[in-house]
Amino acid sequence: MATPTISFKPKQIVKRLLSSLPDRARDVIIQRYGLGKDVKRMTLDAIGKTYGITRERVRQIENYALGFVRKSEEYAGEKAVFTELETLLHSLGGIVVEDDFLGHVSKDVSLQNHIYFLLVVGEPFRKFKEDDEFRHRWHVNEQLAKQVEDALRKLYSSLNNQDLLPETEMVSKFLTHLEDVSERYKNQEVIKRWLAISKAIGKNPLGDWGVAQSPNVKTKGMRDYAFLVIRKHGSPIHFREVAKQITTMFNKKAHVATTHNELIKDPRFVLVGRGLYALAEWGYAPGVVRDVIRSVLVKNGALSKEEIIDKVMKERYVKENTIVVNLQNPKYFRRDKDGKYTPVGA
Repeated sequence: MATPTISFKPKQIVKRLLSSLPDRARDVIIQRYGLGKDVKRMTLDAIGKTYGITRERVRQIENYALGFVRKSEEYAGEKAVFTELETLLHSLGGIVVEDDFLGHVSKDVSLQNHIYFLLVVGEPFRKFKEDDEFRHRWHVNEQLAKQVEDALRKLYSSLNNQDLLPETEMVSKFLTHLEDVSERYKNQEVIKRWLAISKAIGKNPLGDWGVAQSPNVKTKGMRDYAFLVIRKHGSPIHFREVAKQITTMFNKKAHVATTHNELIKDPRFVLVGRGLYALAEWGYAPGVVRDVIRSVLVKNGALSKEEIIDKVMKERYVKENTIVVNLQNPKYFRRDKDGKYTPVGA
Protein backbone atom coordinates (compact mmCIF):
# COMPACT_ATOMS: atom_id res chain seq x y z
CA MET A 1 0.00 0.00 0.00
CA ALA A 2 1.27 3.48 -0.92
CA THR A 3 2.40 5.73 1.91
CA PRO A 4 -0.20 8.50 2.53
CA THR A 5 0.98 11.96 1.50
CA ILE A 6 -1.44 13.71 3.89
CA SER A 7 -2.15 13.00 7.54
CA PHE A 8 -5.82 14.11 7.60
CA LYS A 9 -9.00 12.54 6.19
CA PRO A 10 -10.32 14.90 3.46
CA LYS A 11 -13.93 13.67 3.58
CA GLN A 12 -14.20 14.27 7.31
CA ILE A 13 -12.67 17.76 6.99
CA VAL A 14 -15.03 18.76 4.17
CA LYS A 15 -18.05 17.39 6.03
CA ARG A 16 -17.18 19.60 9.02
CA LEU A 17 -16.63 22.65 6.80
CA LEU A 18 -20.03 22.23 5.14
CA SER A 19 -21.92 21.41 8.33
CA SER A 20 -23.04 24.96 9.13
CA LEU A 21 -24.16 25.83 5.56
CA PRO A 22 -27.88 26.21 4.75
CA ASP A 23 -29.25 23.06 3.14
CA ARG A 24 -29.50 24.31 -0.44
CA ALA A 25 -26.08 25.94 -0.38
CA ARG A 26 -24.57 22.72 0.99
CA ASP A 27 -26.32 20.64 -1.69
CA VAL A 28 -25.09 22.98 -4.45
CA ILE A 29 -21.49 22.64 -3.23
CA ILE A 30 -21.79 18.84 -2.95
CA GLN A 31 -23.10 18.58 -6.53
CA ARG A 32 -20.74 21.21 -7.94
CA TYR A 33 -17.63 19.50 -6.57
CA GLY A 34 -18.69 15.84 -6.68
CA LEU A 35 -18.60 15.44 -2.89
CA GLY A 36 -21.47 12.98 -2.58
CA LYS A 37 -22.07 9.45 -3.84
CA ASP A 38 -21.95 10.74 -7.42
CA VAL A 39 -18.35 11.86 -7.98
CA LYS A 40 -19.14 13.62 -11.26
CA ARG A 41 -18.85 17.39 -10.86
CA MET A 42 -22.04 19.00 -12.14
CA THR A 43 -22.17 22.15 -14.27
CA LEU A 44 -23.94 25.33 -13.21
CA ASP A 45 -26.59 24.68 -15.87
CA ALA A 46 -27.24 21.11 -14.70
CA ILE A 47 -27.62 22.18 -11.07
CA GLY A 48 -29.84 25.08 -12.10
CA LYS A 49 -32.23 22.72 -13.87
CA THR A 50 -32.64 20.58 -10.74
CA TYR A 51 -33.77 23.65 -8.79
CA GLY A 52 -35.50 25.53 -11.61
CA ILE A 53 -33.11 28.49 -11.32
CA THR A 54 -30.61 30.14 -13.67
CA ARG A 55 -26.95 29.19 -13.89
CA GLU A 56 -26.09 32.69 -12.65
CA ARG A 57 -28.19 32.13 -9.54
CA VAL A 58 -26.35 28.85 -8.93
CA ARG A 59 -23.05 30.72 -9.27
CA GLN A 60 -24.22 33.24 -6.69
CA ILE A 61 -25.17 30.44 -4.27
CA GLU A 62 -21.78 28.77 -4.82
CA ASN A 63 -19.87 32.01 -4.18
CA TYR A 64 -21.99 32.71 -1.09
CA ALA A 65 -21.30 29.20 0.24
CA LEU A 66 -17.54 29.48 -0.30
CA GLY A 67 -17.43 32.86 1.43
CA PHE A 68 -19.56 31.55 4.28
CA VAL A 69 -17.22 28.58 4.82
CA ARG A 70 -14.10 30.79 4.82
CA LYS A 71 -15.59 32.98 7.58
CA SER A 72 -16.84 30.07 9.68
CA GLU A 73 -15.50 28.76 12.97
CA GLU A 74 -15.13 25.35 11.30
CA TYR A 75 -12.73 26.83 8.75
CA ALA A 76 -10.64 28.52 11.45
CA GLY A 77 -10.48 25.21 13.28
CA GLU A 78 -8.91 23.47 10.28
CA LYS A 79 -5.94 25.81 9.95
CA ALA A 80 -3.49 22.92 10.35
CA VAL A 81 -5.08 21.11 7.40
CA PHE A 82 -4.60 24.06 5.05
CA THR A 83 -1.06 24.57 6.31
CA GLU A 84 -0.29 20.92 5.58
CA LEU A 85 -1.69 21.23 2.05
CA GLU A 86 0.32 24.40 1.50
CA THR A 87 3.50 22.67 2.68
CA LEU A 88 2.79 19.75 0.34
CA LEU A 89 2.28 22.07 -2.62
CA HIS A 90 5.56 23.80 -1.79
CA SER A 91 7.36 20.46 -1.62
CA LEU A 92 6.07 19.57 -5.10
CA GLY A 93 7.38 22.80 -6.60
CA GLY A 94 5.17 25.66 -5.44
CA ILE A 95 3.27 25.58 -8.73
CA VAL A 96 1.87 22.23 -9.87
CA VAL A 97 -0.43 20.94 -12.61
CA GLU A 98 -3.83 20.32 -11.03
CA ASP A 99 -4.13 16.67 -12.14
CA ASP A 100 -0.57 15.95 -10.97
CA PHE A 101 -1.23 17.39 -7.52
CA LEU A 102 -4.52 15.55 -7.05
CA GLY A 103 -3.03 12.33 -8.40
CA HIS A 104 -0.10 12.65 -6.01
CA VAL A 105 -2.46 12.83 -3.04
CA SER A 106 -4.79 10.01 -4.10
CA LYS A 107 -5.87 7.90 -7.08
CA ASP A 108 -9.43 7.81 -5.75
CA VAL A 109 -11.64 10.28 -7.65
CA SER A 110 -13.89 10.97 -4.66
CA LEU A 111 -10.91 11.84 -2.47
CA GLN A 112 -9.46 13.96 -5.27
CA ASN A 113 -12.73 15.91 -5.40
CA HIS A 114 -12.56 16.60 -1.68
CA ILE A 115 -8.94 17.77 -1.94
CA TYR A 116 -9.91 19.94 -4.91
CA PHE A 117 -12.64 21.58 -2.81
CA LEU A 118 -10.12 22.27 -0.04
CA LEU A 119 -7.87 23.98 -2.59
CA VAL A 120 -10.79 26.08 -3.86
CA VAL A 121 -11.96 27.16 -0.42
CA GLY A 122 -8.46 27.46 1.09
CA GLU A 123 -7.25 31.05 1.16
CA PRO A 124 -3.52 30.30 0.55
CA PHE A 125 -4.21 28.63 -2.80
CA ARG A 126 -4.61 30.24 -6.22
CA LYS A 127 -5.54 28.59 -9.48
CA PHE A 128 -4.46 29.58 -12.98
CA LYS A 129 -6.95 28.18 -15.47
CA GLU A 130 -5.82 26.31 -18.55
CA ASP A 131 -5.01 28.50 -21.56
CA ASP A 132 -3.23 28.10 -24.90
CA GLU A 133 0.18 27.83 -23.22
CA PHE A 134 -0.33 26.08 -19.90
CA ARG A 135 -2.46 23.47 -18.14
CA HIS A 136 -4.67 24.03 -15.08
CA ARG A 137 -2.24 24.67 -12.22
CA TRP A 138 -2.25 25.68 -8.55
CA HIS A 139 0.27 27.83 -6.74
CA VAL A 140 0.89 29.48 -3.40
CA ASN A 141 3.41 32.07 -4.60
CA GLU A 142 2.43 34.23 -7.56
CA GLN A 143 5.94 35.56 -8.12
CA LEU A 144 7.34 32.03 -8.35
CA ALA A 145 4.50 31.00 -10.67
CA LYS A 146 5.26 33.90 -13.03
CA GLN A 147 9.00 33.10 -12.98
CA VAL A 148 8.36 29.47 -13.90
CA GLU A 149 5.94 30.36 -16.69
CA ASP A 150 8.34 32.96 -18.13
CA ALA A 151 11.14 30.37 -18.06
CA LEU A 152 8.91 27.85 -19.87
CA ARG A 153 8.19 30.41 -22.58
CA LYS A 154 11.93 31.06 -23.03
CA LEU A 155 12.65 27.34 -23.14
CA TYR A 156 10.01 26.78 -25.82
CA SER A 157 11.38 29.69 -27.86
CA SER A 158 14.84 28.11 -27.79
CA LEU A 159 13.59 24.86 -29.36
CA ASN A 160 13.00 24.11 -33.02
CA ASN A 161 10.54 21.56 -34.33
CA GLN A 162 13.24 18.93 -34.86
CA ASP A 163 14.87 19.13 -31.42
CA LEU A 164 14.60 15.98 -29.35
CA LEU A 165 16.49 16.00 -26.06
CA PRO A 166 17.04 13.36 -23.37
CA GLU A 167 15.31 14.30 -20.14
CA THR A 168 18.58 15.22 -18.39
CA GLU A 169 19.48 17.64 -21.20
CA MET A 170 16.02 19.22 -21.21
CA VAL A 171 16.20 19.71 -17.44
CA SER A 172 19.64 21.32 -17.76
CA LYS A 173 18.45 23.57 -20.58
CA PHE A 174 15.41 24.63 -18.54
CA LEU A 175 17.60 25.43 -15.53
CA THR A 176 19.49 28.05 -17.56
CA HIS A 177 16.24 30.05 -17.66
CA LEU A 178 15.59 29.71 -13.90
CA GLU A 179 18.49 31.68 -12.47
CA ASP A 180 16.31 33.85 -10.19
CA VAL A 181 14.36 30.94 -8.71
CA SER A 182 15.16 29.69 -5.19
CA GLU A 183 17.61 26.80 -5.03
CA ARG A 184 15.16 24.87 -2.84
CA TYR A 185 13.14 24.06 -5.97
CA LYS A 186 16.03 23.13 -8.25
CA ASN A 187 15.85 19.36 -8.16
CA GLN A 188 15.00 17.00 -11.01
CA GLU A 189 11.55 15.98 -9.76
CA VAL A 190 10.37 19.56 -9.32
CA ILE A 191 11.80 20.62 -12.68
CA LYS A 192 9.96 17.76 -14.42
CA ARG A 193 6.70 18.85 -12.75
CA TRP A 194 7.28 22.39 -13.99
CA LEU A 195 7.96 21.12 -17.52
CA ALA A 196 4.60 19.33 -17.37
CA ILE A 197 2.86 22.69 -16.89
CA SER A 198 3.62 23.68 -20.49
CA LYS A 199 1.34 22.56 -23.31
CA ALA A 200 3.97 23.59 -25.87
CA ILE A 201 6.67 21.21 -24.61
CA GLY A 202 6.16 17.46 -24.37
CA LYS A 203 7.71 14.04 -23.90
CA ASN A 204 7.50 11.21 -26.44
CA PRO A 205 6.88 7.53 -25.57
CA LEU A 206 10.64 6.90 -25.29
CA GLY A 207 11.11 9.67 -22.71
CA ASP A 208 12.77 12.31 -24.92
CA TRP A 209 11.55 15.92 -24.84
CA GLY A 210 10.79 18.44 -27.57
CA VAL A 211 8.11 20.67 -29.08
CA ALA A 212 4.77 19.06 -28.18
CA GLN A 213 3.31 19.26 -31.68
CA SER A 214 6.45 17.91 -33.36
CA PRO A 215 6.04 14.48 -35.00
CA ASN A 216 9.06 13.47 -32.91
CA VAL A 217 6.97 13.96 -29.77
CA LYS A 218 3.34 13.65 -30.90
CA THR A 219 3.79 10.38 -32.76
CA LYS A 220 0.91 9.64 -35.12
CA GLY A 221 1.94 6.80 -37.42
CA MET A 222 4.57 4.32 -38.59
CA ARG A 223 6.89 7.00 -39.97
CA ASP A 224 7.08 8.75 -36.61
CA TYR A 225 7.58 5.49 -34.73
CA ALA A 226 10.27 4.49 -37.25
CA PHE A 227 12.06 7.80 -36.72
CA LEU A 228 12.23 7.24 -32.96
CA VAL A 229 13.39 3.64 -33.41
CA ILE A 230 16.25 4.58 -35.78
CA ARG A 231 17.22 7.58 -33.66
CA LYS A 232 17.40 5.44 -30.53
CA HIS A 233 19.43 2.80 -32.42
CA GLY A 234 21.94 5.51 -33.33
CA SER A 235 23.22 4.00 -36.61
CA PRO A 236 21.81 2.62 -39.89
CA ILE A 237 19.38 -0.23 -39.35
CA HIS A 238 17.55 -2.65 -41.66
CA PHE A 239 13.88 -1.93 -42.28
CA ARG A 240 12.94 -5.42 -41.03
CA GLU A 241 14.51 -4.62 -37.68
CA VAL A 242 12.77 -1.23 -37.67
CA ALA A 243 9.40 -2.99 -38.02
CA LYS A 244 10.31 -5.41 -35.24
CA GLN A 245 11.38 -2.63 -32.89
CA ILE A 246 8.19 -0.61 -33.53
CA THR A 247 6.19 -3.62 -32.36
CA THR A 248 8.44 -4.12 -29.32
CA MET A 249 8.79 -0.49 -28.20
CA PHE A 250 5.34 0.87 -28.96
CA ASN A 251 3.17 -2.25 -28.98
CA LYS A 252 2.09 -1.33 -32.52
CA LYS A 253 1.83 -4.04 -35.14
CA ALA A 254 4.23 -3.03 -37.92
CA HIS A 255 4.20 -5.02 -41.17
CA VAL A 256 7.63 -5.20 -42.81
CA ALA A 257 6.44 -4.18 -46.28
CA THR A 258 4.38 -1.28 -44.91
CA THR A 259 7.29 -0.05 -42.81
CA HIS A 260 9.60 -0.15 -45.85
CA ASN A 261 7.12 1.83 -47.96
CA GLU A 262 6.76 4.48 -45.25
CA LEU A 263 10.55 4.85 -44.94
CA ILE A 264 10.88 5.35 -48.69
CA LYS A 265 8.32 8.16 -48.73
CA ASP A 266 9.71 10.24 -45.86
CA PRO A 267 12.66 12.63 -46.39
CA ARG A 268 13.72 12.13 -42.77
CA PHE A 269 15.12 8.74 -43.81
CA VAL A 270 17.96 7.90 -46.21
CA LEU A 271 18.51 4.47 -47.77
CA VAL A 272 22.25 3.93 -47.27
CA GLY A 273 22.60 0.28 -48.24
CA ARG A 274 20.60 -2.84 -49.04
CA GLY A 275 17.57 -2.28 -46.83
CA LEU A 276 19.60 -0.14 -44.40
CA TYR A 277 18.12 3.21 -43.40
CA ALA A 278 19.71 6.15 -41.60
CA LEU A 279 18.40 9.55 -40.58
CA ALA A 280 18.96 12.50 -42.89
CA GLU A 281 19.76 14.61 -39.80
CA TRP A 282 22.91 12.52 -39.34
CA GLY A 283 24.30 14.11 -42.49
CA TYR A 284 23.71 11.33 -45.00
CA ALA A 285 23.09 12.69 -48.51
CA PRO A 286 19.80 11.68 -50.12
CA GLY A 287 19.54 9.89 -53.47
CA VAL A 288 21.01 6.85 -55.19
CA VAL A 289 24.76 6.16 -55.34
CA ARG A 290 25.10 8.23 -58.52
CA ASP A 291 23.53 11.23 -56.71
CA VAL A 292 25.90 10.81 -53.77
CA ILE A 293 28.95 10.72 -56.09
CA ARG A 294 27.76 13.89 -57.80
CA SER A 295 27.15 15.60 -54.45
CA VAL A 296 30.67 14.65 -53.29
CA LEU A 297 32.25 16.04 -56.47
CA VAL A 298 30.24 19.26 -56.41
CA LYS A 299 31.30 19.83 -52.82
CA ASN A 300 34.98 18.85 -53.15
CA GLY A 301 35.87 19.45 -56.81
CA ALA A 302 37.68 16.92 -59.03
CA LEU A 303 38.73 13.77 -57.14
CA SER A 304 40.54 10.53 -57.89
CA LYS A 305 38.66 7.23 -57.93
CA GLU A 306 40.13 6.29 -54.55
CA GLU A 307 39.13 9.61 -52.99
CA ILE A 308 35.59 9.27 -54.35
CA ILE A 309 35.26 5.72 -53.03
CA ASP A 310 36.48 6.81 -49.59
CA LYS A 311 33.98 9.68 -49.34
CA VAL A 312 31.01 7.81 -50.80
CA MET A 313 31.59 4.84 -48.50
CA LYS A 314 31.03 7.21 -45.58
CA GLU A 315 27.60 7.97 -47.03
CA ARG A 316 26.53 4.57 -48.30
CA TYR A 317 26.93 0.94 -47.27
CA VAL A 318 27.70 -0.34 -50.79
CA LYS A 319 30.42 -2.33 -52.50
CA GLU A 320 33.33 -0.41 -54.04
CA ASN A 321 32.54 -1.90 -57.43
CA THR A 322 29.08 -0.28 -57.32
CA ILE A 323 30.75 3.13 -57.04
CA VAL A 324 33.25 2.32 -59.83
CA VAL A 325 30.47 1.18 -62.18
CA ASN A 326 28.61 4.45 -61.64
CA LEU A 327 31.78 6.47 -62.27
CA GLN A 328 32.24 4.78 -65.65
CA ASN A 329 28.94 6.12 -66.97
CA PRO A 330 29.99 8.99 -69.33
CA LYS A 331 26.47 10.40 -69.21
CA TYR A 332 27.06 11.57 -65.64
CA PHE A 333 30.84 11.71 -65.00
CA ARG A 334 33.94 12.77 -66.92
CA ARG A 335 37.52 11.67 -66.29
CA ASP A 336 40.31 14.21 -67.03
CA LYS A 337 43.88 13.60 -68.14
CA ASP A 338 45.05 13.43 -64.52
CA GLY A 339 42.64 10.57 -63.82
CA LYS A 340 40.31 12.68 -61.71
CA TYR A 341 36.54 12.78 -62.06
CA THR A 342 34.13 15.66 -62.40
CA PRO A 343 30.32 15.61 -62.86
CA VAL A 344 28.95 16.24 -66.35
CA GLY A 345 27.08 19.53 -66.59
CA ALA A 346 28.37 20.90 -63.31
